[in-house]
Formats: sequence, C-alpha cells, structure tokens
Amino acid sequence: MTPATTFALIGAGRVATTLGVLLERAGHRIVAASGRSASRERVRRYLPQARFVPATEAARAGAVVVLGVVDDVIEPTCASLAEAGAFRVGQHVLHLSGSMGIATLSRAARAGAVTLSLHPLQSFPEVDEGLARMAGSGVAVTSSSEEGLLFGESLARDLGGVPFRVPDEVKPLYHAAAVFSANYLVVVEAAAERLLGRAGVPGPLELLRPLARTANERAFDLGPANALTGPAARGDVGAIHRNLAALSEAAPELVAAYRALAEVASDIATESGRLPAEQRLAVREELSRWS
Repeated sequence: MTPATTFALIGAGRVATTLGVLLERAGHRIVAASGRSASRERVRRYLPQARFVPATEAARAGAVVVLGVVDDVIEPTCASLAEAGAFRVGQHVLHLSGSMGIATLSRAARAGAVTLSLHPLQSFPEVDEGLARMAGSGVAVTSSSEEGLLFGESLARDLGGVPFRVPDEVKPLYHAAAVFSANYLVVVEAAAERLLGRAGVPGPLELLRPLARTANERAFDLGPANALTGPAARGDVGAIHRNLAALSEAAPELVAAYRALAEVASDIATESGRLPAEQRLAVREELSRWS
C-alpha cells in the first residue's frame, strides 16, 4: 500500500473522479481539483473535501498530480502548468491515457517530477459504475523509471486493481487491444441489432443477449480460437455468399465490416488447426467477390 499522500486532479472527469474516490477510501486525500462545470459538479458530489480551484493552484497543492484531461490536451496542459511553475522536485505527475506516451509529460519531468501513466482496463460510463467495477480490473502502468513503475503499481493496488507494466513504445498497440475488447464488441452488437430490425424481428437486443453472452463466456472459458464458430470458421462458403448477398441489398454499409471480420475469423480457424488452408482460400475468394 502506498503511504498516504495528497492528490490534485487536473480535470475531474469520470475516470479521474472514480480514481479519486477510491484513493480516498485507501487513505489518501484529494486536496484540490480543477476543470469545467461538469468537473465542478462531480467534485462537489463525490469529493466534497477537495478545493475546486484553477489548475495551477490545484497542481501546486498535490504531492501527486493527476492529469485527467482528454488525450489531445495532456501535453499542452502539462506544458502550461510547467510554465506557471506548478511542478516541483519530488512530485509525481501522471496521466490516465491508454494510448499517449510519457513524453507528453516531459515538461513535468524537466521540473524534477517523476512521471508515469495509469490506465485502468475498464470502462467508466459513470462514476458510480466505475466504483462498482474497478475492483479486480487490470491497470496498465507505464514509466521511464523504475521508481515511477513501482509507485504506479502501488497506486493500482490501492485502487483495488491488478497492475501490469506496458512499455511506452507499445502503448498504442495495447490501447488498440482494449478498443477491440470493449468498444468494438458494442459496435458488433449494434450492427446485429440493426440487421434484425431490418429483418422485421421485434425486440432484437433481448433476443441477441443470450447468444452474445454465451459467445463471450466461451471466449474466456475456452480461449477465442476454441470458442470461435460460424461460417468463416468452418469454411461454409455458401452461407457466406448468402450473408453477403443479403447485406448488399439490405445493409450495404455493413458489407466491408462483415468481410473484414470473416477474414480474421478464417485466419484464426486456420492458425488453430480447425480450418484447412484450402478452405480458407475458398473463403477468401468468396469474400473478394464482394469488395
């Protein structure tokens, strides 16, 4: 457990606020926060002991500064705080982005701060949901120093998470994996809902729920390669043809997505020894007809 210390939140978004609550539960203090009106409301509701002040004043108040801003403004926010003299030797400065590197915090490092990033491998649609889901979630820790890595790992445990190290140079690849695991699962279900709707099936989401839940559970119980089913995985060219013909008529905007996923599915099936190479070739030939 990290020795109790003080934190400042620069941008009290859903993730930063959730982490702030969990850090307070672990014995730390959120002494200051900054941000827009939505941040002010979150701080008022979830972190009432924290002062809501301008970013520079907030950063100066904390031994640990958390930049909870969106990815594209991490670097300029850090630079602005550095120019205002908000960082000092011995501070820890971290951001919460899954894809941005530590170089975005270089101005804080130049001021003598230890820099790192923490990225919870979890979604935070709302603060209360994040609080309920964070326990046991993975937390990616990145830093250019062993001190930063150890500090980040300790914080992750304080949050109830399971820390793991991600080298700075592969963070975008790591984040792409998270996007596939969460965001694109939702996209696929949205596509399925759209197609059932166009087929005239009422209440599509409730009908899809057991199928999606079974597929997801099997993927984690058996491993994706063993859990994979469907026409591309078994080399059923006829079913693929019928699917794509129907899509081209009723939902042409989904043809490209179907093709891309079918290609990956056939690759997985072949790599796992379930689909012979010649059948994968037949699948690829059929898919190419719909490009």
